[in-house]
Amino acid sequence: MGREAGRWEQQAAAGGARRRRALLSVADKTGIVDLARALHERGWELVSTGGTAQALAAAGLPVTPVAQVTGFPELLGGRVKTLHPAIHAGILARRHRPDDMAALQDHGVVPVDLVAVNLYPFAEAAAAGATGEALREEIDIGGPALIRAAAKNWPDVIVLVDPADYPRVAEALAREGGVPPAVRRELAVKAFRHTAFYDAVIAAVLAGEAPLAGGEPWPEHLALPLSREAVLRYGENPHQAAALYRLAIPHRPAPAAPASGAPGSDRPGPAGFVQRWGKPMSYNNWLDALAAWRAVQDFALPAAVAIKHATPCGIGVAATPAAAFRLARDADPESIFGGIVAFNRPLDAAAAEMLAEIFLEVVVAPAVAPEALEILARRKNLRVLEADPGPAGHGAGRWEVRGAGGLWLIQEADAPDPAGARAGWRPVTRVVPTPEQWDALDFAWRAVKACRSNAIVVAAAHPAGGYRTLGIGAGQTSRVRAVEQALALAGPAARGAVLASDGFFPFPDSVERAAAGGIAAIVQPGGSVRDAEVIAAADAAGIAMVFTGRRHFRH
Repeated sequence: MGREAGRWEQQAAAGGARRRRALLSVADKTGIVDLARALHERGWELVSTGGTAQALAAAGLPVTPVAQVTGFPELLGGRVKTLHPAIHAGILARRHRPDDMAALQDHGVVPVDLVAVNLYPFAEAAAAGATGEALREEIDIGGPALIRAAAKNWPDVIVLVDPADYPRVAEALAREGGVPPAVRRELAVKAFRHTAFYDAVIAAVLAGEAPLAGGEPWPEHLALPLSREAVLRYGENPHQAAALYRLAIPHRPAPAAPASGAPGSDRPGPAGFVQRWGKPMSYNNWLDALAAWRAVQDFALPAAVAIKHATPCGIGVAATPAAAFRLARDADPESIFGGIVAFNRPLDAAAAEMLAEIFLEVVVAPAVAPEALEILARRKNLRVLEADPGPAGHGAGRWEVRGAGGLWLIQEADAPDPAGARAGWRPVTRVVPTPEQWDALDFAWRAVKACRSNAIVVAAAHPAGGYRTLGIGAGQTSRVRAVEQALALAGPAARGAVLASDGFFPFPDSVERAAAGGIAAIVQPGGSVRDAEVIAAADAAGIAMVFTGRRHFRH
């Protein structure tokens, strides 16, 4: 029988309580010395490994090395330290089972009553650019095994993965009864989430390093690592709780994209947001802000997108953010009230002065100049967000996730059409667009992509420069109704303007309505069984029509 079991037996024979044992092995050493000191003062034995043992010893605390418990030195350069029955049996033994406890005594194993472990910084290494063997060495094996074992046996073992939990556990251990069962279970749930998240990050990063064998884009089993960013004021309605999560895929350093000015050439990947001003964001605020930020990325020139209820009410592009916002605002000055506005250029004082003139919920921009923030701060209820463009991430970072009745729908995000995409567009009518109409159609096509289906955008160049929407019909159950809504908003300005449809026209009636409103050119995906009838209606009205071969539904 081993020396450790003999000491345990001696304590039992003397009628004394067994000395409790804690295993401490952490990559993040925040708070670990304070926890260890609190345990030591309460008579706990401290067992530790590597750098953690050194930190505790340096703090003057007595530490039992893991090698002394297992009878083995650390092997393979530290790859194997705690993967041993003397450790895991001590964690997994069920204290209420006489056979489990007898097995420990028979084999000289002392129970482990607390496990404090956090894991190698894999995500941080990936974000710093580590690849290959260097990245693989940051995959923790022993740590997750310890955490899962302790979490499985949570009625008997306290498991800690978050330094924020150290103080409350130390305080509970000082009280009679120790850590309550409900808290132990809570910590176990947190531990399983911790290891699940860790493994999900590893899987996502490794899958993104190179194409997987077989080229299967959708794995049979998928775990998405989601990190909570904030608990929100409420959900879609005040009686609904809500929180904001982001897909936590590390983004590796990437060289700055060339300033080509082409749409999408330096398009942000999944963005982080910093709130510079205003009260907390609600669920609906985030829905609208994310919709606006996504929509504004489709444009190469300075652009402003005004959103109301997750769909645009005005879009403008021009030489400056202020000029772009003026076009977006004037497209529908009634609907923009209480809306959200996003810019794809840093926000300056000139644009801020115009923004401050009306009531808005949120303004989003890649940067906000100090003088612009000072102006916007006059509006105490306005929220101002800076969006971090960041480099493009792994494939999973471009996924969109949406909950639906207990199910989750996942898709690749609808990325902006690349520069030059319209070279593949096909004129299908006798009349072809003029050069000016081609540019207006390009703008309208990018604008309609941001609108809720069925969606129609009427747009035109502005005499002073730039492009703007004149009327938007969105979220309609009938495409012809969307046409009528967009034309009604555009009014007389629709004459000579262009029209974009996010899906094909199933009947000629939409084209006939567009002709009656004075539309001069149309861009649509094509692909209807009645395309020939639709084209004939455009020819009869003298309208130029272009097929893109690609639709942009947004439900």
